[in-house]
Amino acid sequence: MTCLLLFVPSVAFAEPGVGDPVYGATLKRGTTEFEARYGRLTGGSDDRKDGLTLEAEYAFSERLAAAVLVETAREPGGWRTVQSTSIEAIYALGRIEPVALDVALYGEYKHGLRGNDDVVEGKLLLQHRAGSFDARLNLIGEHGLRGGEPVSLGYAASGDWSLIGDDLRFGVEAFGDLGSTQRFGGRQETYAGPLIKAELERIGPGDIEIEAGWLRAFGSSRDHADGQARLLVSYEFKF
Repeated sequence: MTCLLLFVPSVAFAEPGVGDPVYGATLKRGTTEFEARYGRLTGGSDDRKDGLTLEAEYAFSERLAAAVLVETAREPGGWRTVQSTSIEAIYALGRIEPVALDVALYGEYKHGLRGNDDVVEGKLLLQHRAGSFDARLNLIGEHGLRGGEPVSLGYAASGDWSLIGDDLRFGVEAFGDLGSTQRFGGRQETYAGPLIKAELERIGPGDIEIEAGWLRAFGSSRDHADGQARLLVSYEFKF
C-alpha cells in the first residue's frame, strides 16, 4: 500500500463520507451503472453543508472498470456548485482463497474547479464475503498536484448482512482520515453509524440499489458537526 501511495504522488480530504461510497473489490463484466451519492452534515457550525456526486461506470471485464464523476457542493443558503470532474479506474486483482478475500486497486484523477486543486487518489480495495455477510475496507491515499504537502491517508469501511435474500441488508459503515505520510494518526475526522441497503429488481432493463445511513461525528469532526446523513441511489444494467 505504501508503494501505491508514493506512486500516486496532498490535500486534506473533504468531510469523510460526504459523497463517498465503500467500494467492493469485484466487477460484473458488461455492467453499466449510474449512481448519485449525497451526504449532508447535521449540527454544529457546518450544519446543512452537503455534497452530491454523480457517477457513470462501465465494467469492460471482470478485471477492469472505468468511470467519470462530477462532484458538487453547497453551503447553507447558497447555490450548488461543481467542485471537480474526475475519471477513475478499478482493476480487480482476484481472490486470496484461504481467507476468501477479494482485492482490487483504484485510481482516480480529479480536475479541480473554482480554485480547487487537481488531485490523484489511490485506493486498496478489500472485500470479504461469507454467506450473507459482506465486509469491505478501502485504504485511501490522496495527493494534490500543486505539491508541497504529504500524501493524505484515509479509510472507508462497512459490514452488512442480508435479512430478506439480498433485497434488504442492514449493517454499519465508517469513514475517516488517518493523517498523512508525514504524521500518521492522532485526532482525525471520523464518521460512523448504521446503514440500510435495499434492491429493487427488474426496473426496466436493470436494478435499482438504495443505501441510506446516518453517521455520528467522532474525533475532530465533533468540532464542527454532530453527524452526517447519507443517501446513495444507483441504477445498474447490462447492454
